[in-house]
Amino acid sequence: MSRIKTFNLPDLGEGLTEGEILAWLVKVGDDIELNQPIVEVETAKAAVEIPAKWAGRVQAIHHPEGATVEVGSPIIAIDTDPNAGPIEQSTTGAPAAELPTPSAASLAAVEVAPEEGMVEPGLIGGVAPGGRTAVLVGYGPRNAPAKRRPRKGGVPAQAATAPAAPVQPAPAPAPVVPAPALNGNGRPAGGPVLAKPPVRKLAKDLGVDLATLTGSGPLGSITREDVQQAASAPAAAEPLTVATTATAAASFGADREQRIPVKGVRKLTAENMSRSAFTAPHVTEFLTVDMTRAMKALDRLRERREWRDVRVSPLLLVAKAVLLAVKRHPMVNSTWAGDEIVVKDYVNLGIAAATERGLIVPNIKDAGRLSLRGLADAMTDLVQTAKAGKTSPADMSGGTLTITNVGVFGVDTGTPILPPGESAILAFGAVRELPWVHKGKVKPRLVTTLGLSFDHRIIDGELGSKFLRDIGDFLADPEAALLAWT
Repeated sequence: MSRIKTFNLPDLGEGLTEGEILAWLVKVGDDIELNQPIVEVETAKAAVEIPAKWAGRVQAIHHPEGATVEVGSPIIAIDTDPNAGPIEQSTTGAPAAELPTPSAASLAAVEVAPEEGMVEPGLIGGVAPGGRTAVLVGYGPRNAPAKRRPRKGGVPAQAATAPAAPVQPAPAPAPVVPAPALNGNGRPAGGPVLAKPPVRKLAKDLGVDLATLTGSGPLGSITREDVQQAASAPAAAEPLTVATTATAAASFGADREQRIPVKGVRKLTAENMSRSAFTAPHVTEFLTVDMTRAMKALDRLRERREWRDVRVSPLLLVAKAVLLAVKRHPMVNSTWAGDEIVVKDYVNLGIAAATERGLIVPNIKDAGRLSLRGLADAMTDLVQTAKAGKTSPADMSGGTLTITNVGVFGVDTGTPILPPGESAILAFGAVRELPWVHKGKVKPRLVTTLGLSFDHRIIDGELGSKFLRDIGDFLADPEAALLAWT
């Protein structure tokens, strides 16, 4: 059995097909232990650290940081018995990547007869040793002067019978070929750019024009470092063309555009939102609520000894209101399953969170069984984990109903899109001091606006309105609602 073990990128849950390598936590030659984190990978749902399946020494790393790797592809090789001596490999079994690479000088010294039809080594689109342009299949054009073969039957009869003349006629002068114009990088204008396919793909993803770069690789080829340096450097000033009769028009070219690859969380969010928006018929209702009593209740809660170290926010009362309203209207917590509706007796309450990686919606499992203190602790852990970028795919799976707190951005409310598989989502707006009629007089009160979007296939207008009204009643007077409903 081989002592070199190849570790493939595992499926990190929910049928994910690829992941991006964010950072390697080890390097070639490092000794690692079993279950030691070796790489941080970003999937479409979260950034996770992957532990080693074997102890040993890192023999090879197959993909650099920033590469997108399909699930099941090798990412690292581990020598599970590094103290057993040098690794023996047969010439036929050695990996291609570990075979010695001939130098450019040795390749140039090899003469290949043109009749043999062999492809000379070189970069795609560039000049190979021997003067030919390497292409994907066969030969490119040969730069050496072409030799003409005599045509069969094409020689005049008198030339065939006449004796050889002692003096050969002067050959026709060769046509003068003008030298190709060079661009600013020393290459023929419009000529091929020397770059390998992975470098070309990287340049395309980063929006870098390879024709504008000067290669630092062999034969002037462009490397990954050249592309990354060009992408991170400030845009160079374009040469100005001075018009004699009018000023130059504004430029709207690619130099004033930014291209951001769609991947990871952003890609998953786009797919989910598009699928939900064009599958579930959305209806949104709004309700403005006086939360003055609820805000005073929060102040009294913070003063209690057992709550002094607990994070208490208006969102906590909104979550509690949603959970109590679900008990009164269970159909809201359901899923459309084609020929049936699945009503769930548990609430996995999702809390939408904006992170540096994009929008994620982790959920609190079976939140309806938690006390108010337990709900507060769970929400605090959820938010802290999300901000640290450590939310696991399991924490973002299986949600049944979601709250999005747009009020933290100073927004009054919104028309949120349902997460796939859920039938309702509540937008909680900013709590503002506004003039409000209270006990027959206009007074400043703390007011918020709620927006409830729901799947009209499951929830009709009456059910959605009652559910939203119950949430509003709790936020208007939480103590009275608790006494009446529990």
